[in-house]
Amino acid sequence: MLYENFALIESIGLDLLFASVFFFIGMAIKDVLKQGNVPIFGQRIVWLVLFLGCAGFITKGLIQLSWEGAGIG
Repeated sequence: MLYENFALIESIGLDLLFASVFFFIGMAIKDVLKQGNVPIFGQRIVWLVLFLGCAGFITKGLIQLSWEGAGIG
C-alpha cells in the first residue's frame, strides 16, 4: 500500500517542505527588517514580494492539480 501511494506522499511532503521554507524565509526577513530599521514603505515592498512568491507557488499547484484532473498534464 505504501508503494502504491508513494507519489501522493512524496507530493504532500514536498509541498510541506516548501511551506516550511517560506515560513523560515519570512521569519528571517522579519528579523532582518526589524534589526535594520527599514522604513515602512520598504518593509511593505519586501513583504509584497514574499507574498507574490508564495502566491505564485500556490497558483502553480492549483493549475497543476486542475490540469492533472482534466488529463492535460
